[in-house]
Amino acid sequence: MKPSVLPSDVDLTAMTPPSSWQLFLSTFCRNKGAVLGFIVLALMVLIAILAPAIAPHDPYELFTGQEQLPPAFLDGGNTMFWLGTDDAGRDTLSRVMYGARYSLFIGLSATTLAMLVGVSLGLSAAFWPKVWGKAVMLVNDILMSYPSLLLAIIIAAILGPSMTNTIITIALVCTPPFIRLTRATAMVELQREYFVASQVMGAGVLRLLFVTILPNCMAPLIVQATMIFSSAILEAGAIGFLGFGVQPPDAEWGAMLGTARQYIQSNVWLAIWPGVAIFLAALSINLTGDGLRDALDPKLKQVT
Repeated sequence: MKPSVLPSDVDLTAMTPPSSWQLFLSTFCRNKGAVLGFIVLALMVLIAILAPAIAPHDPYELFTGQEQLPPAFLDGGNTMFWLGTDDAGRDTLSRVMYGARYSLFIGLSATTLAMLVGVSLGLSAAFWPKVWGKAVMLVNDILMSYPSLLLAIIIAAILGPSMTNTIITIALVCTPPFIRLTRATAMVELQREYFVASQVMGAGVLRLLFVTILPNCMAPLIVQATMIFSSAILEAGAIGFLGFGVQPPDAEWGAMLGTARQYIQSNVWLAIWPGVAIFLAALSINLTGDGLRDALDPKLKQVT
């Protein structure tokens, strides 16, 4: 009997099942909103990194006699200042660009810190559920019973206004969701056969927690991190607006909104541009998070 031979026109690569990365990428790219959000977010990160090179002016430079100019496309505007100037005569476009550095850095730092603390506490609460786990979840439930923004304002007022204190404040507020999600996911993984096998083989506690269990909990945690990142930027803006965050003359979006508050009737543009920046950052992160959720959830993946 002759061995079967595939026709020469058959593409062997088409018969190969897609890799996990290809499946993730194809699922993510099918979500047009997620792709758009990722592009906007990438542009904002690029602007933040390249701000010293692409900003038209120094964000702290005062242009005497050019205070509160409207945008260049309106009557009374100056082409030197595309988005106008603030109450001290500083270029608004340059300050919005530099503000991306502060706001995105605060959001990313707070989210990273909250994730590190929350994941560690959540894993330990799942591994030792009787005393330590109950104590952790009791404190966690108490913190989650407060509105997050109100709690952030209280903590920021106690710690005092600075960028470091803002990061610590937002990280404390954003930690409870990570604890709850990590604990819930880890408790499911603790019942799996691979975990029992690792215990039988004599794996240590740290290896069981961070090498055996944690990688299998990462998909929902990554999605949660994107949502927390968005919330962190909004909360940083709110804290800065109330005067408890980054202090003027530093160009942070929330602080810019707080300064513009007293000029809202005479020059609304002072508040519009940082407000639009915060809105676009939060929206793009949320859209990207939706795409990550679809791509990382096995139930939502579709093989094309």
